[in-house]
Amino acid sequence: MSAGESSVNGTNRSRWLTYENGILLLLGTTFGLVWFDRNAMNFLAADVVKDLGLTGAQLGWLSSGLSLAWALSAYFVGAWSDRRGTRKPFVLGSIVIFSLCSALSGLATSFAFLLLARVIMGLAEGPFLPVCLSILNVESSPNRRSLNTGIIQNVFVALLGTMLSGFLIPTLAASFAWRNTFFLTGIPGLACALLVWLYLREPERDKAASAGPAHTVDAGALAMLKVHNIRVCCVISIFMVAWFLVAFVFLPIFFQNYRGFTAEEAGGLVGGTGFATLFGGFFVPAWSDRVGRKPAMIIFCFIGMVTGAAALFFHGPVWMLRVLLFVGWTATGSFPLFMGVVPGEAVSRSLAASSMGLVVGIGEIVGGVAAPPVAGRIADLTSLEAPMIVVLVCAFCAGVAALFLEETAPRKVSAAQGQRVAEYRKAA
Repeated sequence: MSAGESSVNGTNRSRWLTYENGILLLLGTTFGLVWFDRNAMNFLAADVVKDLGLTGAQLGWLSSGLSLAWALSAYFVGAWSDRRGTRKPFVLGSIVIFSLCSALSGLATSFAFLLLARVIMGLAEGPFLPVCLSILNVESSPNRRSLNTGIIQNVFVALLGTMLSGFLIPTLAASFAWRNTFFLTGIPGLACALLVWLYLREPERDKAASAGPAHTVDAGALAMLKVHNIRVCCVISIFMVAWFLVAFVFLPIFFQNYRGFTAEEAGGLVGGTGFATLFGGFFVPAWSDRVGRKPAMIIFCFIGMVTGAAALFFHGPVWMLRVLLFVGWTATGSFPLFMGVVPGEAVSRSLAASSMGLVVGIGEIVGGVAAPPVAGRIADLTSLEAPMIVVLVCAFCAGVAALFLEETAPRKVSAAQGQRVAEYRKAA
């Protein structure tokens, strides 16, 4: 090998072995494990319902209790992180607590005990995403902020929280029972906590304060809600979080108890949607840089309607059902936009955790807390078709809300400003 070739290869290696890529891999893996633990209940629902004698409404409340705790801690702990100007302690504490709480779920002997375990887990998991995204806003290259947001929020969630969990959790439950499965799911998180403690460094405060141009507002929730795009993102978050959680809570049991699939087949169908989350995490944020945030969100929120429609009305080959679920689930590509990118472009970067936590929190409280038990109660009174109808309606309402967004993509905003300047000069 020549010296030139060695130099080039060394440059290529150093291009990938950067701190930015390192924390993206570490924080992304950990967030994937957050969703692995959160979704474990969905894939174990049939066994848990049978052993503890739960109703459909109680199953919905398990998701809602976690969502409420997630929502409150996402905003309040995220805002606390902004006020203190520190990130690492909050990330580290979140990982350790949610990992231990996964094991706590396996000890449950009643609905109340299990609900308490899920609420504590939600309190620990809630601030993880907004705090991590605030770190990435500082440490990411300017041309990779949107892509990095999509990768951490979608790609790792798809690989670990959807695809791996859909395959591994039913397999573990078949071999070790559902209680032991909860015990096992907490171990990888503790390993990630050790790596975060050793590798993650605290972002520089002055760097965080100056990372990117944006509107400057007060850190309070009411002040942030005066910003138009944050209000719109909150509405979109309500419907899309409801869409996601109702689908993920009820799709496995819908396919098993209503459509007649086995537990492994239902897990495979739902777990297969991880490929769509993986695709959406790359494609939608990157595409929004070119076509704009607004059209990307409008299109992919409406695409989410395919999920409920396919589950309800398609009775053809299983492979085609997988394709339709894939198409519908690409709507998850909108999540990095309305939860991370657009709120981050609406306020100062030093308030990133607060703005993102607010959008996540409102979406979780209204959409995540209310929708699953309401859908479960309607299912108790009617049939398991009801949650799928809720999924379909929520995607439609989110698409309508996205119509009211104001464009924030830098390329589109710059082009629009340039056009206005040209028109002004022409008129002058």
